[in-house]
Amino acid sequence: MPQQQSVIERLLLRLAAWQLRAPWRVLFVGFVLTVTGAWLARGLELRTRFDQLLPDDQPSVLELKRLSERTAGSSSIFVVLDGPDRDTLRAVGASLLKPLRAVGAPWVVSAEDGVQVAREFLLPRSGLFASVEDLQKLNKELDTQRKKAVGKALSLGLDDEEEQKAPTFAELKEKFLGGKSATLEAAKDRYPDGFFQSKDGKTLVVLVRTGIVTGELERSREALARVKDVVQKTLPDAEARGIKIGYAGDLVTGLFEYGAVLDDLVKVGTTGVALILGAIFIYYRRFRVLVPMAVTMFAGLTFTFGLTRLVIGHLNVITGFLVSIIAGNGINFGVLYVARFLEERRRGVDLAAAIRQAHLATWVGTLTAALAAAAAYGSLAVTQFHGFKHFAFIGTSGMLLCWLATYFLAPAVLVLQDRRWPIAATGSSRNWFQRWRQKPSAYERPFVFLVSRAPRAMAILSLVLAAAGAVAFVWWLRADPIDYDMRHMQNDLGGGKEVYRVAAKAADVLGNNTESGMVVLANTPDEVPDLKRALDQRRDAAPPDLKPFEGVHALQDFVPPDQAAKIPVLEEVRKKLLKARRQGGISDADWKEMKELIPPENLRPYSLADLPEDLARPFSEVDGTRGRLVFITPTNGKDDNDLHYLLRWADSFRLTKLSNGDLIRGSGRAVIFADILDAVLNDIPKAAAVSLSLTILTVFLAFGRGKAAMEVVGSLGIGLLWLMLLLAVGHIKINFFNFVALPITFGIGVDYAVNVMQRVLNGGGVIPAMRSTGGAVVLNSLTTTLGYLALLWSVNQAVRSLGLIAVLGEVCCLAAAMVALPSWLMWRERVRLERTEHLPSATPREVPGG
Repeated sequence: MPQQQSVIERLLLRLAAWQLRAPWRVLFVGFVLTVTGAWLARGLELRTRFDQLLPDDQPSVLELKRLSERTAGSSSIFVVLDGPDRDTLRAVGASLLKPLRAVGAPWVVSAEDGVQVAREFLLPRSGLFASVEDLQKLNKELDTQRKKAVGKALSLGLDDEEEQKAPTFAELKEKFLGGKSATLEAAKDRYPDGFFQSKDGKTLVVLVRTGIVTGELERSREALARVKDVVQKTLPDAEARGIKIGYAGDLVTGLFEYGAVLDDLVKVGTTGVALILGAIFIYYRRFRVLVPMAVTMFAGLTFTFGLTRLVIGHLNVITGFLVSIIAGNGINFGVLYVARFLEERRRGVDLAAAIRQAHLATWVGTLTAALAAAAAYGSLAVTQFHGFKHFAFIGTSGMLLCWLATYFLAPAVLVLQDRRWPIAATGSSRNWFQRWRQKPSAYERPFVFLVSRAPRAMAILSLVLAAAGAVAFVWWLRADPIDYDMRHMQNDLGGGKEVYRVAAKAADVLGNNTESGMVVLANTPDEVPDLKRALDQRRDAAPPDLKPFEGVHALQDFVPPDQAAKIPVLEEVRKKLLKARRQGGISDADWKEMKELIPPENLRPYSLADLPEDLARPFSEVDGTRGRLVFITPTNGKDDNDLHYLLRWADSFRLTKLSNGDLIRGSGRAVIFADILDAVLNDIPKAAAVSLSLTILTVFLAFGRGKAAMEVVGSLGIGLLWLMLLLAVGHIKINFFNFVALPITFGIGVDYAVNVMQRVLNGGGVIPAMRSTGGAVVLNSLTTTLGYLALLWSVNQAVRSLGLIAVLGEVCCLAAAMVALPSWLMWRERVRLERTEHLPSATPREVPGG
């Protein structure tokens, strides 16, 4: 270790000599590297799809990719029309269909304002959905009715009470459908006239299906723009006619969410940087100090995200918020360096010596802190979750690159500033304003007050709270700390109130299953009946309150079996019903409803290929293949934002074994989120253990295996137990966003104890060490905390929870380093001195810090 330090020190001294000799050249090199990094970072893409957080070879991701490639309608746009009356909206909706369909794939695969085509095809054939036995029974009942009617006419003395009339519409529907075609019956009940229209007739939806996967941003924007252009050109006078137009659907919502996330990243990042620089200015009371800080922070960020572009190529919904976090962490090295430089200059040391001393006196502590923080970030790389792996790479490289940027650029800026505006030694200025600015801010004063007045009480209180934290941690774990409410991962409504209002209207008309249903792709159409049967059995075997899904639907539902045997019977039924109508045996009211169910003349068997395009399209693949897609709808009354239900639903169709031995995999939102939760649950203990181990190893490498290293680790442990106490008391839950705050806290939280201990070991006592370095340590924590605090301005609840846990972790670890650790050191030293005084040869000594 000494030899390694000697090499680093020699390199730092050579660098200092170059910075003193040619600061402009140093800054030019830094400028070129920064511009290069910024140019690379500009090309970073933000990916917001959650399946992109999982490994590429995850079965659910592979199956989702296969589904996306095979399905024709990958996302939907709902054109929601609000107007004064039913007929006007139907006419307006009909006027949109032809121009929308003319847009063509992939922008518009289909456009429909109802299920009229399906109704016109299926309702006259509804008798085919009845069983052969039920049709024969109906035929016999009609014969009986006819015979009794004839008998009455011939005055055979049959009582009027025994006369049987022709079946009513309700009876005929029950006979024909037999409850076996729920899809057809539900469509008739929800859309009695065939239109996607509300019951009051004042809202109509035109359903546009696209061939674009949700998350393909540029193509999604193009599709929505084309749809809007058609609507505006077709309905230029919509407002004058009292028609209000809105847009919803998963494509529209996805675009809005992406825009919200992008705006959020900019807002959170700029807020964090502004807060950090503001805190530094308040501490130093000099604008000139902001220059080296801002230069190194901006350079470190551009280096980091430029490298990210080269290695990863994109950001995700988790790593996108690292700008504020890295800025808050990475600026700490500059804070400590500049603080030491100013301290040397105010003591009257010349510029060259101050630069060299700042290099030599700070590099061990700052590099240890950088390595500890990098280890904390890097621990996430052991996970299988891409969201964490990418977070690990960006965070680790960010810490190391910010450290390098600090020692490469900050000294050159300080040299140029000092040569132009030399820093006067403390007390040398007669100007009261200059003397006030030279006096450092006393951020450490409250901590010094507590520790100096009652070190023993503070140490005991720290241990008691740590013990309470240990108990609370066990309780927290037993109570299951995972947040299963997916609504806590969503954005606030904010500017999206109109989007969600329109989406709610569309859902009221179309039903929630339009977007929330999951799709399974069989290998062949012939496997679909077996797949449906297996899934139905799985659902029926579940307890009533734990049903994993409501129904399983396929195109085969619209092709009834045994058609050849049913058609002759239906022809007889048709003739008898028509005759009964002519003879007045069927009322006008019943006939109005019943005539839709009357089989047509020359009824013929039909197959999947004969189904109308509008009916088959949702079950068709991009190449026109029909009958392999199976839709699974969620259980009525269950919220798919509840991860408990989502897990049950996902497990019910994730993998199905057919009777022929084939395995059919399922995917979609339910399976993706279930896999994310599973990955997080498996990775949490592993990542936390690796982070803590690497942090402790870094501390022992810096301090050796002595008492100092143990006390630094103990300070970190106390801070973490205090954090556990706050999480338990605050009932704060863990999700796959905010979990990263825990391993990061290990590495960054130990930084403060490392710097306090480093200064104590340099001599002078605990309290003098706190006074000399405590302000910088508090400022370090404050800048990091402000970087996290900026996350609380996010519109996303999960991001805010990440910021909250990270802020609590910072506060706890700072308090442990500035209260628990120095209190323990002072108490321990006083006890040692008291024992020494009782020895005969003891020589009274001054208590350090006391």
